[in-house]
Amino acid sequence: MATASAAFKSREDHRKQIELEEARKAGLAPAELDEDGKEINPHIPQYMSSAPWYLNAEKPSLKHQRNWKSDPNYTKSWYDRGAKIFQAEKYRKGACQNCGAMTHTAKACMDRPRKIGAKYTNKNIAPDEKIESFELDYDGKRDRWNGYDPSTYHRVVDLYEAKEDARKKYLKEQQIKKLEEKNNNQEGDDAATSDGDEEDDDDLKVDEAKVDESRQMDFAKVEKRVRTTGGGSTGTVRNLRIREDTAKYLLNLDINSAHYDPKTRSMREDPLPDADPNDKFYLGDNQYRNSGQALEFKQMNIHSWEAFDKGQDMHMQAAPSQAELLHKNFKVAKDKLKTQTKYTIMEKEDYKGTGTVFNILTSRTIHSEQCELLVEVILPKSKYEEDVLANNHTSVWGSWWKDHQWGYRCCQQTIRNSYCTGSAGIEAAEASLDLMKANIARKEACEESPKKVEEKRMAAWGSDVPEDLELNEEALANALKKEDERKREEKDERKRKYNVKYTNDVTPEEMEAYRMKRVHHEDPMKDFL
Repeated sequence: MATASAAFKSREDHRKQIELEEARKAGLAPAELDEDGKEINPHIPQYMSSAPWYLNAEKPSLKHQRNWKSDPNYTKSWYDRGAKIFQAEKYRKGACQNCGAMTHTAKACMDRPRKIGAKYTNKNIAPDEKIESFELDYDGKRDRWNGYDPSTYHRVVDLYEAKEDARKKYLKEQQIKKLEEKNNNQEGDDAATSDGDEEDDDDLKVDEAKVDESRQMDFAKVEKRVRTTGGGSTGTVRNLRIREDTAKYLLNLDINSAHYDPKTRSMREDPLPDADPNDKFYLGDNQYRNSGQALEFKQMNIHSWEAFDKGQDMHMQAAPSQAELLHKNFKVAKDKLKTQTKYTIMEKEDYKGTGTVFNILTSRTIHSEQCELLVEVILPKSKYEEDVLANNHTSVWGSWWKDHQWGYRCCQQTIRNSYCTGSAGIEAAEASLDLMKANIARKEACEESPKKVEEKRMAAWGSDVPEDLELNEEALANALKKEDERKREEKDERKRKYNVKYTNDVTPEEMEAYRMKRVHHEDPMKDFL
């Protein structure tokens, strides 16, 4: 404590002194007062509060810690810039030959060199400057801001604000110009087919671009720019902590608000509980500790501690990957055990013997004051999703089977993830099937009574298939061989020849060979072909 020179004390007095110091630190006893009646902080160490023996201090004080050699009348004054004291009307002997001031010579004159100096003209005599001299201390000589006038900084602020306003004005003009050009191009291209609603939307876009930025909702938040060290600029993100953000202990300066611990830099409660949640980015440390991945990490730590206490070789810091894997396995086993227990309870009979619990629950109605709820326990049938209808289908995939192919019952399509065509698709498929059967019957009839091949028309690639189409068996066999060679070349590029012959002419036999050799990915037996 800040006491006088330490005298001899008995053990009892020393114990009482220590108890008094502890009480002062805890706030149970009033603080000690110095000579001037000011309170002395009880947390000051003794080696700082105790006065040296040679000062012969009789009362507790902290004067020995103050700079008692400093001059109380000392002030860090500075030169009066631009001050003038006297202005003569004619040249004086010993004055500056250039401007006529007595405070400096022609060699140190800062004015523009005159063609004929003031010594010879006796005109435009400059006023004398105010000459001052100061005796600065160690800090005053090295104070780089000594004499600085803070009121002059508004010029720098005005300069940067003018640059920013000019930049925003230029960007706004460019944006309006682009929108007007886009509207003019659309009007020129789609003048005949344009609707009134589209024109109104374009006019509305131009009007929104002309609105002042301060009137647009949340425009300042989105378009705010932050200058970086590289000279560029980036857009801000509200949930990102940057130096321009307000510190959390400055969000609410009320002393009765959320407590801030400066040692751990933590604020557990919300500093602004009554504010709009959409306008604040900090909700307190407890909000982040009890949500998201922090909660999962806490549960993993608790599981690791409990498993270690039960004798399992598991440590979160030594082997985090192992701890995470064991925790996942534990959750899977726990869910499985819950499900198994639930099924076991459902299968048991009640004590009256009226049936199983499952049958009782599915047929029991719970009456309440406001509504009636029918309790149904739906047991899962499979681990896969069931009864999922996609692409406008009214039945699931696999509800229809025909000719060794699965399909949809609603439209009888065998292509999975296809769009449902309904009854119109079924009719089109039946018509196509009837046409194919008619072609087969016609082909069989032609084989029984062969005709000249020259009289039959051949189908070309990209054209409709004529009714009297006939394929050349020999050309079809050659096309099948060529298709096999092409597939082998696709599997092994080393077998491909240097000179590749390519043509756009596709014969009906080559097209039929391609269809016969094509792999049907939707075929469940394709792997056995």
